[in-house]
Amino acid sequence: MIEALEMAKIAYTALDDKKGEDIQVIDISKVSVLADYFIIANGNSDSQVQALVENVEEELHKAGCSVKQREGNTGWVLLDFGDVIIHIFDKENRLFYDLERIWRDGTKVDLSKL
Repeated sequence: MIEALEMAKIAYTALDDKKGEDIQVIDISKVSVLADYFIIANGNSDSQVQALVENVEEELHKAGCSVKQREGNTGWVLLDFGDVIIHIFDKENRLFYDLERIWRDGTKVDLSKL
């Protein structure tokens, strides 16, 4: 199994490749036992959200990671890979749930380091 930061890098790249918007990587390892990283992104339509989800699953699968749990199918999809949890929203649901505010005690990861 690859390390959490490497998983986050792969997920970030997969989201970026499919034009995911406002991709945020938050290190929550010091504030929660749920995971080491939350990744939050959004798409412009249900079909783009689905494309983002499929690309993340495919790229992490190629790296030897399997999704432990998948919730939702439109509006908000959560992909739980254990140490990395990925939230992919449509714009409306992202604004409504505002996970960045809820997890503001985490540390935003400098995307240039990924």
